[in-house]
Amino acid sequence: MLVNNQINEQNQNVGFDNEKYFSAQKKAILERVDKFSKLYLEFGGKLLFDMHATRVLPGYEGDNKLKLIESMKESAEVLYCINATELELQHKWGETNLTLDKLALKETMGLTKRGVSVLGIVVCKQNGEKKSTEFKREVEKHGGKVFFTKAIKGYPNDLKKVFGKNGFDAQEYIPSTKKIIIVAGAGANSGKMFTCLSQIYQDYKRGINSGYAKWETFPIWNLPIDHPVNIAYEAATADILDKIKYDKLHEKAYKEKAVNYNRDVENFRLLKKITKQFVPKENYMHSYKSPTNMGVNMASEGIINDEIVRGAAKKEILRRYGVYKEKYKTKETSKKTISRMNQLLKKAKIKK
Repeated sequence: MLVNNQINEQNQNVGFDNEKYFSAQKKAILERVDKFSKLYLEFGGKLLFDMHATRVLPGYEGDNKLKLIESMKESAEVLYCINATELELQHKWGETNLTLDKLALKETMGLTKRGVSVLGIVVCKQNGEKKSTEFKREVEKHGGKVFFTKAIKGYPNDLKKVFGKNGFDAQEYIPSTKKIIIVAGAGANSGKMFTCLSQIYQDYKRGINSGYAKWETFPIWNLPIDHPVNIAYEAATADILDKIKYDKLHEKAYKEKAVNYNRDVENFRLLKKITKQFVPKENYMHSYKSPTNMGVNMASEGIINDEIVRGAAKKEILRRYGVYKEKYKTKETSKKTISRMNQLLKKAKIKK
């Protein structure tokens, strides 16, 4: 009787059906994979364990991304991207409390131990930084590979330079043998999109019909813009000032409301602008009509109790506010972050 009561109590606190979500998410990814000879699938958010998702979606299993990669490992390989400048600064990343080099090693070695093929770590926008060279030696000591990409002057607006001799052609090409290339990384500006576009361009020159898609758990595109789960995403990225907005292109093309965030809206414009220059008309990427359509995000499929999820998300927004307040005291974040959090508390109708 006691066991049954415990199970019932646990079920009362669950707002998310992980099994239902996992099945829908895998199906959406494989359907997109079928559109191309090779798909570069950018993974947003945490790779090995997503603590934010477990807090705002009670019932979500934090290692979903890892489990999904494992389930597709016969046809998937991983590229892991980090930014050379951030590597040099030796910041600690989020809740991991690890510097970028240690986080990259931990996550790629964790994948290898699970039998997942890791093509290597891409150090993006490398310009002779000392830490990048040291990091390459450390990775090679553990049996891994490191690739470097160089910044393209005028990227992405100056297309002559993007497609000139010092543009995509000058980047180190990373050969792969499997159909799905999962492009992951740590933090914003890690160079994942640049790596995908460079690889697609070089694949095209080799006669390979490659494509791109994005998997980002948050924001959840088919939840309202003011849903606490989506506001919790803004709270999680308040220090880099991410903002959720309506995807007007999606509404125009598909007659349904959708939300996205500023960086993916910009990435969609970039994808369309650059691939228009060299991707054949029959390539499925030309059918993308919105940033949301560029993605394969199915998180809403798992929500089974909206009230529980809303409550959990509001708790997370408050928790983030407390974290940023402490960071502000130690000068680890700015006044802009606190101001942004005050706006989000008001938006979510939460009193401090």
